[in-house]
Amino acid sequence: MSAEQISTDQNTTEEKAEKCKNKPEEVLSEKETNETSASDTVNKKKKKKKAKQTSQDGVPNQNDKSSVLKQTTPPSIPIHKLFPDGEFPIGEIMDYPSVDRDHRTAIDRTTDAEKRALDLANQDIYKEVRQAAEAHRQTRKYMQSVIKPGMTMVEICEQLEDIARKLIDENGLSAGLAFPTGCSLNHCAAHYTPNNGDPTVLNYDDVCKIDFGTHINGRIIDCAFTLTFNEKYDKLLESVREATNTGIKAAGIDVRLCDIGEAIQEVMESYEVEIDGKVYPGEYQTLRATNNNYREGEFYAIETFGSTGKGYVHDDMECSHYMKNFDVGHVPLRLTKSKQLLNVINQHFSTLAFCRRWLDRLGQSRYLMALKDLCEKGIVASYPPLCDTKGSYTAQFEHTIILRPTCKEVVSRGDDY
Repeated sequence: MSAEQISTDQNTTEEKAEKCKNKPEEVLSEKETNETSASDTVNKKKKKKKAKQTSQDGVPNQNDKSSVLKQTTPPSIPIHKLFPDGEFPIGEIMDYPSVDRDHRTAIDRTTDAEKRALDLANQDIYKEVRQAAEAHRQTRKYMQSVIKPGMTMVEICEQLEDIARKLIDENGLSAGLAFPTGCSLNHCAAHYTPNNGDPTVLNYDDVCKIDFGTHINGRIIDCAFTLTFNEKYDKLLESVREATNTGIKAAGIDVRLCDIGEAIQEVMESYEVEIDGKVYPGEYQTLRATNNNYREGEFYAIETFGSTGKGYVHDDMECSHYMKNFDVGHVPLRLTKSKQLLNVINQHFSTLAFCRRWLDRLGQSRYLMALKDLCEKGIVASYPPLCDTKGSYTAQFEHTIILRPTCKEVVSRGDDY
């Protein structure tokens, strides 16, 4: 063996020995890396758990986007929990129409600073009505997707009211439903809701007006739409919806009711509705005492009815809507049952409208005689269904607006109408 070969072998042996010395350190380094990554994973999991634990009572953690609360299907989470900061969706903002000859608007009477101050002073009121409006929007959006021919009117109303009560987080007279759900069919224009035991079923060719209200501390959202399944009614619905929107655009501070009626009339008379081969010209019946003006800061519900009948309504069918008279004084009652029923009405409804189904829901029974007694004495007023001629069809659309100092807000406006 040569000297060069011996030197090479020695070098190789030394390299192997050096590798053997370093190998335990490399293994140890890999082990430490694995332990570090495992501890990091545990820490991350703990942080996630802490972030989730900060979200309590349905209120989302503001720092964790994955924990933002979303509405269920069907809707069941109260609106105030979806918007824990109290900033509820704002309705459609519209400018006021000009009301003076020099084309000034009513809001030009005050400075911008004064208008902003007035708006700021009413923010609590606006938040309450916007909360009620959002409950209305989510309720009707869901119901529009589930109402189908073959359902009974009792099923429709009870399902709608159950959802609305959850979303508004019903709380006595502070929050709840403002009036019974109207589901008037065909020639019946308004004030029909089924009493318990009513077998009426929604059919494919029916024209159904869904009219219900929500409220927070008496701030009422009154909003209605018409539901059909047969396309032959589309023109009727289009004319009424457009007339209602025209009335909303024309509304403003100091605007006279007769001017709004004139604008609605022009739209209604521009339509001709054809159903089953028969053409119905657009007609509009105006109201009396239309010289009154709209006032700043007030809430108004603007609704339009279109009918293929005579355009006049009368009381008909079995009564279901009732409401205690606002200005009634003390009236002596002889019947014990009447006194008990009046106490229930005062406690649960006060001067808000109610129906017989709601009395049944509260556990009242055999109350018809007592209810009749209260009506005869003028303590409670009855509101029977309002109907046009039989065989006709009526449609309705309605929105609630606020005449704010700075603008007009259609608080009940939604993506649907």
